[in-house]
Amino acid sequence: MAAQVLALLAERGETLAVAESLTGGLVAAELTAVPGASKSFRGSVTAYATTLKKELLGVDGTLLAERGAVDPEVARQMAAGVRVALGADWGLATTGVAGPEGQDGQPVGTVFVAVAGPVGKGKVAALRLNGGREDIRRESVRSVLELLSGELRGNARTQEDTRIRNRTGGLDVCSPK
Repeated sequence: MAAQVLALLAERGETLAVAESLTGGLVAAELTAVPGASKSFRGSVTAYATTLKKELLGVDGTLLAERGAVDPEVARQMAAGVRVALGADWGLATTGVAGPEGQDGQPVGTVFVAVAGPVGKGKVAALRLNGGREDIRRESVRSVLELLSGELRGNARTQEDTRIRNRTGGLDVCSPK
């Protein structure tokens, strides 16, 4: 999945940054294991401590205080924050509970993965995962890359539809990058 995502990004001339909490750098490791990843991968922030989510990624402090770090809006803000902080076209984020105990009132296996893209595009997925700590972390990596792949493919279809409409005298829309 990492190779697919990087190929799509390179094809489009776009870049990616990652904010990780429960995965602790596994998403970045998966991406950088692919030869040529540096064409599209800008870097990552492993914000394991809740305070770093606020300080480095710009996650709202009140949100963190009220809901904790395991929250869909926190994931969304992490993805948007790393995108801005590292100057990338796309940002990914993972936050959740890998175990062995619950956190912030959330049970083990509660995970939120998010993608933030150009022009406010983005999505958050809520996961309820089973298995041990490593199973949860690995599935979180796979899920966030799959979420990005879906957004990139959906975005490519939208861009192609726009180009077709423009060629046939339809809407006058700015060309994609």
